[in-house]
Amino acid sequence: MAETADVPAWIALFLGLYSLSAAVGEFRAPGGWLAMLMDLERSPASRFLTGAFCIALGAAIYLVTPWRPDDWLSIAVSVIGGLCVAEGMLILAAGDRFLLLGRSLIGTASGFWAGFAALFGIGAIITALARL
Repeated sequence: MAETADVPAWIALFLGLYSLSAAVGEFRAPGGWLAMLMDLERSPASRFLTGAFCIALGAAIYLVTPWRPDDWLSIAVSVIGGLCVAEGMLILAAGDRFLLLGRSLIGTASGFWAGFAALFGIGAIITALARL
């Protein structure tokens, strides 16, 4: 089991790996993220499951991360968990509109967002490995 002090770093590592992998997937097959959002818009069941999953994952991240006001990584990981919960709530409450907003943001700029995700992933991995 990880030490309490290491929990934010482990979460940052796995979030970074997820973000980098998703970015590589989008770079390999451009348009995948847009197609995924369009599929979610068409399927209420998928929206419901996605919203419930986001709430559960965000709550788990938020609850296991120790709150230490002097540790910026602990604060950042807690905020990410809270944002994930908020995203899940928005998907459940107004998924069609929320996903339409997401689709309009991604639009033809999926390369930009994939690049942003890759940079975030690399940064999170480096930060986590520096702490572990």
